[in-house]
Amino acid sequence: MVANNGVAAVVERISAPVVESLGMELVDVEYVKEGGRRILRVYIDKPGGVSHEDCEVVSKRLDVLLDREDPIPQSYYLEVSSPGIERPLKKMRDFQRFTGHMVRVTTFAALEGRKKFTGRLAGVEEGTLVLEQKGNTITIPMDRIASARLHVEF
Repeated sequence: MVANNGVAAVVERISAPVVESLGMELVDVEYVKEGGRRILRVYIDKPGGVSHEDCEVVSKRLDVLLDREDPIPQSYYLEVSSPGIERPLKKMRDFQRFTGHMVRVTTFAALEGRKKFTGRLAGVEEGTLVLEQKGNTITIPMDRIASARLHVEF
């Protein structure tokens, strides 16, 4: 049996080869309890975005695989979807891929008196995220980042 906080990691390890074999990227996996229900959310992407049919194919393949591997002892709902327009940045390759894009970063603890930063991702240097914000450069240690997402400019 896997603890709740380890379920996402186990499912990610099991699911990544399946998703990648279909020419897609496994962006994130969440295992949460909402309204008394356990939900396993798998976020996928590919160049040009994913379609409803892509989500359905991945869902069917993962459903069979997860039934066979059985990493989650409780009943749960499987949701497969796009990460959305403001997709999370989780892996180093995400930060490299989206260099030059606007991002929103939240830190675990205040830096320079605040925890939320929005700016253009200038890159990652020696374990530090570099943001350009209104002519200023802000550096945020990667281990202090609670979450990072693309930020859509309107």
